[in-house]
Amino acid sequence: MTVVTRFAPSPTGFLHIGGARTALFNWLLARHGGGQFRLRIEDTDRTRSTPEAVEAIFAGLRWLELDWDGDVVFQSANAARHRQLADDLLARGRAFRCYCTPEELAAMREAAKGEGGALRYDGRCRDRTDIPAGIDPVVRFRSPDGDDVVIDDHVQGEVRIPAAQLDDLVLLRSDGTPTYMLAVVADDHDMKVTHVVRGVDHLTNAARQLQLYEALGWTPPAFAHIPLIHGPDGAKLSKRHGAMAAAEYREMGFLPAAMRNYLARLGWSHGDDEIFSTEQAVEWFSLAAVGRSPARFDFEKLRSLNSTYIQRTGDDALYAAIAPGLGHMAGRPLTPEHRNRVTALLPELKKRAKDLRELVDAAHFLVADRPLELDQMASGILDADARELLARLKSRLGELEVWQGDTVEATVRSFADDEGLPLGMIAQPLRAALTGRAVSPGIFEVLQVLGAAEALGRLADAA
Repeated sequence: MTVVTRFAPSPTGFLHIGGARTALFNWLLARHGGGQFRLRIEDTDRTRSTPEAVEAIFAGLRWLELDWDGDVVFQSANAARHRQLADDLLARGRAFRCYCTPEELAAMREAAKGEGGALRYDGRCRDRTDIPAGIDPVVRFRSPDGDDVVIDDHVQGEVRIPAAQLDDLVLLRSDGTPTYMLAVVADDHDMKVTHVVRGVDHLTNAARQLQLYEALGWTPPAFAHIPLIHGPDGAKLSKRHGAMAAAEYREMGFLPAAMRNYLARLGWSHGDDEIFSTEQAVEWFSLAAVGRSPARFDFEKLRSLNSTYIQRTGDDALYAAIAPGLGHMAGRPLTPEHRNRVTALLPELKKRAKDLRELVDAAHFLVADRPLELDQMASGILDADARELLARLKSRLGELEVWQGDTVEATVRSFADDEGLPLGMIAQPLRAALTGRAVSPGIFEVLQVLGAAEALGRLADAA
């Protein structure tokens, strides 16, 4: 059997981290089995669905590098098919028209609340023969009475939902538009979905959908309801635990490979492995290794993992990732010389960065225009004595005929000896003048990478 999974978000918001994890699990399962990963936009709620949210979903999946197979399915385009299925259920007595007014339904809910029961439809129109004038009915599914619905879930195990909890759900609204429950069953069947992997909050929906599969005479897919994501305090994940949308993580400088690695470990495991490639995740993934307990999102652990991925990323790929940010900070396009400077120091710069924003900030001095803008600590270092010292050092360095790492270093060390100062007393103001910061890669590497003209120019500005 060819595995076919799907990710089916509603375009009423952005791609949040829980949805991204669901998409990843579906993608991994499909790729592991050599199958298909399909994307469906569940836009049956036309009043809340927006083109901006659809684009945000596409952008989030593309950033995470979760490629889907075939064309995107828009659920609203299948409305005629959904209505045809509702008509078929009506003709076979598996659905009925309900003429209850909003006031009647509200009274029904209030009565159930007063009796401490579930807020459910009481079935009063199931066998109704009179047709009230002026009321556009909804079409409801005739939920079977009797036995519990058993879900053989690939994560949660066997789950029983009492039939009494499953009322006659609406299939078509009064305006003839299909509801989510009918549309999802129809589309999963028509798309030949074999495995439905989604959050455990959809577990009761699975029971309703199994009833619909039986009524339509279709074989249901395998269900796997994965645990929700909680914050580090054990509470349901919310904004106070950190950013929620995939776009926010991209803007905060996280690498997509690091996000995939971290999201895979939120609920799934492969022994004690914490850091693994996407190829390894595809090879290892199985629903049997998905736990039932809620996963805990730890922002600092994600940052630490991202730092590891930054250090392991090749310098050319890393430069490509940070070049837009560097160009934005510089306020102009970058030149090949800028690229050479940055890539030369990336092996050192990336050792300290937890995210791409930090890396852009640390590398900015390599592409900044003169005179450099000094941070507060660098300004404090460059007092009058330090500036006079740098003026003398600039004169000494300006005498060099060849600007090479060893000759530049020897000249600075000789200058320190002549001044009767420890090297650190020279390196500190030198660093401030060349980088605008009190912390940077090794000062001799900085001198070499900047080159004679740029380094001497920055010393002249400072002095």
